[in-house]
Parts: sequence; C-alpha cells; structure tokens
Amino acid sequence: MNRIRLLPEQVANQIAAGEVVERPASVVKELVENALDAEARRILVEIGAGGRSLIRVTDDGFGMSKDDALLCLERHATSKIQRAEDLASISSMGFRGEAVPSIASVSRFTLTTRERTDSSGAGTQVVINGGKILEVKAAASPAGTSIEVRQLFFNLPARRKFLRAEETERAHIQHYLTLAALAFPHVDFTFVSDGRTLWQLSGVSWTNIDERFTALRERLRQLHGNETPLLALDFRTEIEEAVQRTEYPEEPAPRTKVSFRLWGFIGAPGVSRSSRDEQYIFVNQRPVENRGLSFALVEGYHTSLMKGRYPVCCLFLEIDPAAVDVNIHPQKREVKFREEAAVRRLVAQALRDTLLRFHSGGVPPATPVSGAVAAKAETFKAALPISGLPTAQQEILSIEPSQELLPLPPAERKSSTAATLAPAASPSVSSDPTPSPQRALPTAQQLTAVFAPPMLAPRPASAKDPTGTFEGPVPLLHVPLRIVGVIGRLYVVLESDRGLVLLDQHAAHERVLFEQMLHRLESAEQAPAQRLLLPETLELSFKDAEFARRHLETLSRLGVVLREFGEKTFLLDALPPFVKATHPKRFATSLLDELKAAGAGVNLLRLGEDVVAKTVCRHAVKANDPLSEPELQQLVLDLKACRMPYTCPHGRPTLIEMSWRELEKRFGRSA
Repeated sequence: MNRIRLLPEQVANQIAAGEVVERPASVVKELVENALDAEARRILVEIGAGGRSLIRVTDDGFGMSKDDALLCLERHATSKIQRAEDLASISSMGFRGEAVPSIASVSRFTLTTRERTDSSGAGTQVVINGGKILEVKAAASPAGTSIEVRQLFFNLPARRKFLRAEETERAHIQHYLTLAALAFPHVDFTFVSDGRTLWQLSGVSWTNIDERFTALRERLRQLHGNETPLLALDFRTEIEEAVQRTEYPEEPAPRTKVSFRLWGFIGAPGVSRSSRDEQYIFVNQRPVENRGLSFALVEGYHTSLMKGRYPVCCLFLEIDPAAVDVNIHPQKREVKFREEAAVRRLVAQALRDTLLRFHSGGVPPATPVSGAVAAKAETFKAALPISGLPTAQQEILSIEPSQELLPLPPAERKSSTAATLAPAASPSVSSDPTPSPQRALPTAQQLTAVFAPPMLAPRPASAKDPTGTFEGPVPLLHVPLRIVGVIGRLYVVLESDRGLVLLDQHAAHERVLFEQMLHRLESAEQAPAQRLLLPETLELSFKDAEFARRHLETLSRLGVVLREFGEKTFLLDALPPFVKATHPKRFATSLLDELKAAGAGVNLLRLGEDVVAKTVCRHAVKANDPLSEPELQQLVLDLKACRMPYTCPHGRPTLIEMSWRELEKRFGRSA
C-alpha cells in the first residue's frame, strides 16, 4: 500500500485554516479586506461572545452572482490575480483565495450576496457546515455581501480551547477594525458587539491630498479624540534600485527610480507612549508590521524621546507595489522591501525633517544648527559652561581621558555663569565673540526686547501647517514668553498667551551644550584622538572583522583608531579624548555593535553622541544653581536657537505647558 496519499479537500482546508484563521480577529480581517477590495462604502461588523458564537460582516460592495458565490468557496479561487506575474505587483488587500473556504471549513457558515448591478432584488444564499455545502437557494438581499460565521472552530475542539477570554478576543477584533478604519477613512464603519453599538464612524471622501489629510484627521478624532497634538507629514522622493536581469547576469544591473511618498500625522514633541499601541503604519493602505519601519520611527525621534517611550503616528507609505513583497506571511501581516535600507533611511529622514520644521516654526533650518548656535559653537572653545571649568580645561574636546572635569565652587560658578550667558544674538550687546568675566550683563529690559520680538505677537493656538493641509499647533518657543519666577531652584515659571509654562533649567542647558558640542564635531574633518599607552588587541568574529574592516575610516573619523593585525585581529591605538574608558576593548566592541545597529544611513557622529550627552550632563547648570533673570532670559534664547529644543539629549522634556483650558478645568472653572 502506498505510504503517501492525497489529503481530502476538507482536511486540506482545515490545515489552511490553521495558517489563515488564528482567532476570531483573523476572520474579521479576511472578510473586511474582501469587502474593501469590493469597493464597499459601508461595512457593518457584528460579533457575539468575542467572535466565538457569531461574526457577521455586511458590506455594500460589488456583490457576487450565484456562480461566483459558489466558486469563491473553492481553494485558490480569487478575483485579485490571474497570472504568476501579478504576484510581483499586488495592489489589493487579499489575493490568495484561501480565506473564505478556510473559514467555511471550521465554522457554520452562511453567505448571502447580490450583485450591485442586479436590480431584481433576488440574491444567492449558500449555507455550509464544517466545509460541507448544505443548501444553495435564492434569497432577498440588498446589493453587496453578508457573511455570517457561527461557532468558530466547533469541529476543532483543540483549536477552540486555545481561544482567550471574550474581552481579549473582542479587543483583538477592535484593534484590527481600528487599522482598517484609519486605512480607509472614506468608508463608513459600524461595530456592534453583543447587540451594543461600539462604533459608528462616518466616512469622509476626498479628491486630493489636502482632503486626505482632513479625512484622516477626522477619523483620528473619531477614534482617539482631539487631545493629542499632531504634526502633518508629507514627504516625497524617489528610491534608486537595481533592475533584476535574466540575461547577461554578469553585467552590472541598470538602475531605475521608484517613487516614494510618506504622509500622515506624527505626535508633536512631548507626545509619546509606553508601548507601540498607537503606532499605525500602512504600506499602500495595508496595515503592516516591519522591524525596519519600527526602527526608523525611533531613529526619526532621536534625542526627542526617553528610553522606553515610543512615538505616536499614523503614517501611509506609498510605493510601487513591485518594490514591496506582501506575500511573506500567511496572514499578510509583514512586508519586505526590495530596498529595505533606503526605505528605513527615508522614513527616519521624513520624521526628522518634520520635527525640525516644527521646531523652526515652519521653515526647516538651512544649516545643521541655527545661526545663533553656530556662532556660539565657534566660541565654545574659549567659553566656559554654566557649571564652570578650570581655565586649562576650557577646550572640552581635547581633555585628557585621565583628567576629571570638576565644577567650580558655587561662588566662582556664579561669575562664570554670568560670563557665559551674555547674549550672542542681542542687538544691544557687543558682537565680540570672546567672552569675558568683566563683560557687563544686559539689563532685563534689553533682554526682553529680543526675548519677545514683535514678529512673535500673540497668535491663536493653531496655525496653518507648512503642508497647507490643516491647522497645526504653534511651537511653544514661537509665542511670547514672560518669566514669572523660579521654584525649587530648578523649574523656571513662564507665562504665555496660551497658559503656564515650566522650564527645567538643567535639561534646557543640557540641550544647548549638546548641540554646541555636536556642531563642533560635525564641522571637523576628523575628531581628535588620544593614543593609548599600549595598543589593545581586539579579537573579533569573522563577520564583525569584515564589518570593522569596511568601516575603519568611519571609526577613525570618530577618533577610534584601529589597525589590521591579522585576518580577524585588530590593534586599538586610540580613543576619542573625551572618552573615559577603563576598558578600551569593551568600548570599541560596543561601538562596533552600535554602528551595526545604526545602519549606514545614520550620521557617523551619532556613535559619539552618548558620550557627548554624558559630558554635557556633568557641565550643565544643576538644580539649586541660582540664575539671575538675565541669565534665565539668555538660556531661553539659546534654547530657541537649538534644532530640537523641547527635549534634553536623553529625551526628557525641557518645557512643559499647561493651557488656560487645563488650568480652568483643574480649578473647576470649566466642564
């Protein structure tokens, strides 16, 4: 007897269901995607017992004839693709033709449908029990399709017992419907659970990109309210990729350009979550999971988020379907890009450009840092930080690793603070770049003149976004601020036309010094290096050795000097002078790991930022360091000149705002 035999069709469908139908949310996903592919404008989803007892999806799409209704129950029967070549450019939500027969094989299944073009009012109803067709009959039906799934996994007890509690399964269904509603804001969605209507979302149609932003913003408001400040993002470019050739593969592949567009909304500075639950990413309107895109989000918010916090976003990536593979996961959750590194780099760049545009009040800076920071960076060699440094150690980047940077005593610190905080951009102060302890501080009136210039007259809390699409929040540092006082010798209290503002003087000065030091590093052709007394031998794996060999020049620019000493052995000759590494080998190895994780598209000097951040933290003004009003005024002016002024290098906020509305609510003056 033959040991190998064909499986019965019913068993094959149940095996396929194990891949496609993981839980009730999987059923909802497949049926809603079919409705969207049928160009439905209204979708009703009803569930009972978290989807265990009932799932019903009703749409007003194209509908099906009797023949199509029967054919869709066969495996690999689909209207989405016809040839193998179509798999290379998939633009529909579904395409495999496995979902409907798989669902029908593990449930009590009823399909009722009528074609949109059929005006007779008579549709088709097919009743299936565990994959067996029980009845096919004519039935009255509105245009569209209604699929009812009852007692999911009734014939597979082993699968059914692995389902979670009703609330858990309902939450998974609601999460998917959130993604579908965001991806298609022009579609009406109604969600009913156990007879109670949870959602009734009205769609907003669009004809151009401006209206798409409006529709998406309205859908976000419907789902999450209007409390989260968001920034509009619209980024367009092209990706250059190699064309695969079947003939003459030894010749260099020609290059072609693929359009790339990223648009949507991201959280304004200070908006973050402790999980990725509010990160919605869509590729050609398909909700996806991709590690590269998740990494790019964090990279785009670099130094703007604390560790353990995640950005909030709703982003749509539009790219040529041929440049992305959506066929790598049975449930189509994940995608793979042909040019993964380029996509990741461009997504991070788009986020960073949007944040910089917001910080600069709508116009992205033309230089790495604003003019005021650049001017101060040129004199940073001779300038003392607020916390003070001995005269012989004023050049921070040339400090010997063995030297300790110590703050001045409080009495001396105040004098050095006054010298450092002399304004560089004030028109009433000398433009001499050399700071001097004897230089007179400007009066509070003089500083106020530049602290709230006429161009920053009171404005409404919202202003037209640079994309011209919606009214976005005005940056806090672009409205007039008035210093009220200092509490706890750390938090500066300011008043704006929008409410109360608190400034952390330590975090703010950290950001100022951080950007000054980075600008000095970026402007240098090669970072200074401090030679070790004896070279350290570095043994690496073959993979890491090859990586290090390719990036010797990169490491040299960072001040880390490596020399090849064998196939997988290197000599570590020097480290950056501001690095206090008691274990040079460990530092070099961790630096290589960071370089591999950062990717080729990241600024080379990124690897030194952690050290720079720790350095400026030691020298920034501390809590209990008293600052006069002119010094505080100048600190805010310096903060305004920063590229990313709203967080310190570690991602902690420098400013916190409480609006008049929030204050009135706290005091019971408004509902």
